[in-house]
Amino acid sequence: MKNYIIIGVVFLCFFCVSTGFAEDKAYIGSTACKDCHEKEYANYMKYAKKAGSFESIKKMKTKLTPEEYESCFECHTTGYGKKGGFVSEEKTPDLRDAGCEVCHGPGSSHAESQDPDLIIRDVKMENCNTCHNKDRIEAFDFKPLLFGGAH
Repeated sequence: MKNYIIIGVVFLCFFCVSTGFAEDKAYIGSTACKDCHEKEYANYMKYAKKAGSFESIKKMKTKLTPEEYESCFECHTTGYGKKGGFVSEEKTPDLRDAGCEVCHGPGSSHAESQDPDLIIRDVKMENCNTCHNKDRIEAFDFKPLLFGGAH
């Protein structure tokens, strides 16, 4: 019985490593996307309000407590509170706005391998609910638009 458990653990470890489950995906910032996705990046930067989302909370900083200000990072930055995500404007400036990876997930594996299956390609409205939820929509009179200006 003990041998079966050991074989099972070894097989599981091999499976996780070979399929990429053990790989830590990291946030790399929207500028890393622009070389391969020029049109989408240009449209995003030109039309998407969230491409400059950090500036809107910076304007409010003096009216907010430090805790309130920091709570804005969840929606106005990329990957805040997640491994490899936004930490501060000084430490992670490439993640200071809500960028491509907010909708498409951490991009390091995709950028490195160019494998389209290593990124969220088919974004659905459910993916937006973290920030575009009922409470926030009512509080800020905001109407979420899927792909609003991004692509």
